[in-house]
Amino acid sequence: MRTPENPPEGDSRAYVTALARGLSVMKAFDEQHAQLTLSDVARIAGMPRASARRALLTLESLGYVTSNGRLFSLSPQVLTLARAYLASSPVPRVAQGFLENVSEILGESCSLSILHGDEVIYIARSTRKRIGSLHRDVGAHLPAHCTSMGRVLLAALSETELDKFLAAAALNSFTAYTVTGKSELRVILEKVRRNGYCLVDQELEIDLRSIAVPVHNADGRVIGAMNVSAQASRTPKKQLIDRFLPALRDTAMKMRPLLIG
Repeated sequence: MRTPENPPEGDSRAYVTALARGLSVMKAFDEQHAQLTLSDVARIAGMPRASARRALLTLESLGYVTSNGRLFSLSPQVLTLARAYLASSPVPRVAQGFLENVSEILGESCSLSILHGDEVIYIARSTRKRIGSLHRDVGAHLPAHCTSMGRVLLAALSETELDKFLAAAALNSFTAYTVTGKSELRVILEKVRRNGYCLVDQELEIDLRSIAVPVHNADGRVIGAMNVSAQASRTPKKQLIDRFLPALRDTAMKMRPLLIG
């Protein structure tokens, strides 16, 4: 498990532990942990209590954290960090209008994500109907191994990169349908690579199906994945392939020449 006290391989002289601790403290907060005590933060972030305290007080002085007695929480100023990425990356700006169009045509949510470690992070999204129990707004992250966008992005990795992912990944089970075997996942990813799309059926959440395609930039490199999600109880897999998949592929093709760099 990567913690601030366990830096990545490489030149340790370039690694700033204090910065890593501050970022880990902010990442300790999520939907289930909106308010945390000092001890909670230290435990979740995997750092000494004294280090967590210094990081929290520094973030509070900078306006990124607020406190109410023993409880700490993130402040709205944290959104400026996300805004910096969204403003500097052309992909979300280019994609948003296309996602809105897909959602309008299909009447379902359409999203764009990138791969980060063993997770996918949503960088653009158009919501027509909120389904399921998971919130998937921009910035949300989900496991790559059992999501349609995650598998599309994993299938785009080189063999060396995929070997590294599979060696380190914990393929956790979320439903009775989740694929957790690494050999089985590799076979699935080979099929995704051949077919150019991925359909996932209730592996992350019961009654949730999704289908995804890769998003290429103008140079042909896969820079993201786009998907549409729907309720399994009312959307047959055949409909996802016959109706949703062509819309996604057409949209990805139209976006491609606009994604330069």
